[in-house]
Amino acid sequence: MSLRVSNRVAQIKPSATIAVAQRARELRAEGRDIISLGFGEPDFDTPAHIKAAGIAAIERGDTKYPPVDGTPELKQAIIDKFKRDNGLDFGVNEITVGNGAKQVLFNLMSAVLDDGDEVLIPAPYWVSYPDMVKIAGGQPVIISTDEETDFKITPRMLRASLNSKSRLLLLNGPSNPTGKVYSEEEYEALGQVIREHSRLVVACDDIYEHIYWADSPFRTLLNACPDLADRTVVINGVSKAYAMTGWRIGYAGGPETLMKGIKKVQSQSTSGACSISQAAAAAALNGPQDCVEEMRQAFKERYEYLVPALNAIDGVECPGCDGAFYAFPSFQGVIDRMDNIANDVELSEWFLENAGVAMVPGTAFGAPGHIRLSFATSMEQLHECVRRITEALAAA
Repeated sequence: MSLRVSNRVAQIKPSATIAVAQRARELRAEGRDIISLGFGEPDFDTPAHIKAAGIAAIERGDTKYPPVDGTPELKQAIIDKFKRDNGLDFGVNEITVGNGAKQVLFNLMSAVLDDGDEVLIPAPYWVSYPDMVKIAGGQPVIISTDEETDFKITPRMLRASLNSKSRLLLLNGPSNPTGKVYSEEEYEALGQVIREHSRLVVACDDIYEHIYWADSPFRTLLNACPDLADRTVVINGVSKAYAMTGWRIGYAGGPETLMKGIKKVQSQSTSGACSISQAAAAAALNGPQDCVEEMRQAFKERYEYLVPALNAIDGVECPGCDGAFYAFPSFQGVIDRMDNIANDVELSEWFLENAGVAMVPGTAFGAPGHIRLSFATSMEQLHECVRRITEALAAA
């Protein structure tokens, strides 16, 4: 008897970013000098007052099963955060907490999608979106964007992609991988189309909200279209803003009916998120925010170095952006002139072998010809990566 996995699992791919990070670790273990720009993880330590809150939770015995959808303390901190930072009002039954924003989004898909329902995903997209949709029984519908639309979908593009099977629209800003952010006016224009399709639920993935440096204030869809609150879920977490990736806390605010569905899914999978991590997350949201600004400034400085440095390389075109900690340049000019390289996947492998720099090919994000570089690393490492890339190409 031969064992096999289900057809649903067989059709999905492992996370490309995790695969690149693992490959970099393997090469380092072999003694190779590898710099990884592949993983989306802040290089800062979790701030001291947040770690102290986790330690205090352990010491007071806060180690029992927590409520499935979040502790009362954390849910109140999330309500306060949404009000303070976003001008959004949620009740306690309109908040849910999960093991990272990724789980919250996965739970949402499981709660709203029936087999064959379509999920609209603007590309470039976060690598996990399409495969998460497939696991939940849905069908990903990719809306491709490019430089002409500033890597954002337009109302015309959205309208052309909608039909009776459309169930969920994913909006991510600042975007992973492009760092692009929709303005309030752009959200309002999209809202006019969304209103025409009453079956459509919108998920706003705002996990990079605080890593943002545009002149105008950050906005999410509900700031422009408050009337869509009955079918919009705003997803966030503490991983990026507070350097708490390993604590695994994400959260969302949205209609009570959907929150109940998410809670039901979570109750039959992981149950509640770690009680100690929830105590630390509450301290992060309620406490001083100086640490967030310090990290934002550091990311902005790295961005201001890296984008011009990449644009100085022959055959590379790197657009500017408003947030997150990724550069997403086109290397198509480099690919076109290298006889032994056919695409961005091969070029990324070539850089790993010839420059000792690990990066994620744009194909994994639905944008062939591009490569994603994470600048969640030191300025010294970024200088070294640019030097290695430049010298490797010069010697090719």
